[in-house]
Amino acid sequence: MRSLRPDSDRRPGIADPKPVGFLVQIDGSSLGNPGPAGIGVRIVGPDGNVVKEISRYIGTRTNNQAEYEGLLCALHESRELGSRPVVIRTDSELIYYQMAGKYKVKNPELKVLHSKARELALALPNVSIELVRREQNKETDKLAKAAAQAADNRPRHAQEQ
Repeated sequence: MRSLRPDSDRRPGIADPKPVGFLVQIDGSSLGNPGPAGIGVRIVGPDGNVVKEISRYIGTRTNNQAEYEGLLCALHESRELGSRPVVIRTDSELIYYQMAGKYKVKNPELKVLHSKARELALALPNVSIELVRREQNKETDKLAKAAAQAADNRPRHAQEQ
């Protein structure tokens, strides 16, 4: 079974600017925690061009649940990219270290999402996960927030405002 542990010789947050294969950036956003939530996934091809962007409302979730939903979406999309290397980048330390096995998963809802993500990730030998700084993940942050905010702008009854 392939390890998902981070490279021991690289400090988290210092990612190679141009990966060899596909780059998949992920983020999740929740307004209210829990609240209306969205995910952002951005796939960049080996040539540096954006292949696909996903901005999707996912219902009411916590921020950590939204981050995991973004990872699950990225893993599903990675299956479609063939055998080229795929680097998934997240700014969520919780997701990164839980997937690497350095943090325990205590929350029951996150345990389910974590289990699904590990199963998918381990079935994709060409996929690795990197931790980046928040400022390196601005585009997917915008996608995730846009999805959460679009859902949050739905009509409300007077007593909800």
